[in-house]
Amino acid sequence: MPIRRALSLALAGLAAFSLTLTGCASGSAAPAADGPASPASDGFPVTITHAYGTTTIPAQPTRIATVAWGNDEVPLALGVVPVGMAKVTWGDDDHDGVLPWAEDRIAELGGTTPALYDETDGIDFEAVAATKPDVILAAYSGLSRTEYDTLSKIAPVVAYPDVAWGTSYEDMIRMDAAAIGKKAEGDALIQKLHGEVDAALADFPKLKDAKVLFSYIDPADFSKIGFYTSHDTRPGFLQSLGMPVPQVVADESATTDQFYTTVSAEQADRFADVDLFVTYGDDADAMIAKLKADPLLGKIPAVAAGHIAVLRNNTPLAASANPSPLSIGWGIHDYFALLSGALGE
Repeated sequence: MPIRRALSLALAGLAAFSLTLTGCASGSAAPAADGPASPASDGFPVTITHAYGTTTIPAQPTRIATVAWGNDEVPLALGVVPVGMAKVTWGDDDHDGVLPWAEDRIAELGGTTPALYDETDGIDFEAVAATKPDVILAAYSGLSRTEYDTLSKIAPVVAYPDVAWGTSYEDMIRMDAAAIGKKAEGDALIQKLHGEVDAALADFPKLKDAKVLFSYIDPADFSKIGFYTSHDTRPGFLQSLGMPVPQVVADESATTDQFYTTVSAEQADRFADVDLFVTYGDDADAMIAKLKADPLLGKIPAVAAGHIAVLRNNTPLAASANPSPLSIGWGIHDYFALLSGALGE
């Protein structure tokens, strides 16, 4: 969901949750000096550095479980079907709990759909444990300390490296790939994806220089403008391509470590340098018309010009705006085309 489906994972009361489980907890080896994974080779044991310390995986995992968003795509992209993964509840076109690009890859590998656990109300620890994993991948996630500790009673856990929900797809691949003994393959995958992204962006030269604001504007409440900060992977991805940052995003990102913030519509002048608004909605034409007619938001130059790209709610393309190892190849050109089209390119 637009504001981030995973906010619901940080539920109160998890501290009281306990399981009688066996497995490897996180290790205590010193952090790697040159990145999130050590040693540099694919040999085991491998130690991964993350926000909660370090995790040591003693031997190459054969049963891989993933939690949160997108982590399943790393082993899938590298030729391994996980034993369990989070059920997709937003962006799934056929409502089977698996995004289309993951479905395609599972079919290519001749595999069957992994066990799916619903994380709408938080991580289903019992369901994860039932898959009997050797490792749990969560390099892209917002795991709380309590969630991390509980999962670590099941198997070694790869948590996010720094900021919750702020892991780039490259770092997700690096960390998750190293944890399953496929570091070299992961590095090669990153280079492949960089090539695909660069080739797609080259088709839309006007977009390259645009200041894009990735927003979520409630059509029932125009009193504030909600948008994602540079800590979020959606604007972070665009910035990694060298695209300029609107001043309001730079200013607000410098004052918070949160991935999302709001600004009063009375401060609409702070968005004067934005070239393109990207938002979510059910009816693009109606959303754009309503924004342009608003007495405050309609004064923003990009809004007045109709430079608004609307990602249709709960669709795979909307989900692909949060780039991941398999979604890039599936939809990056269509995503750039939508954004560029809103600029009149």
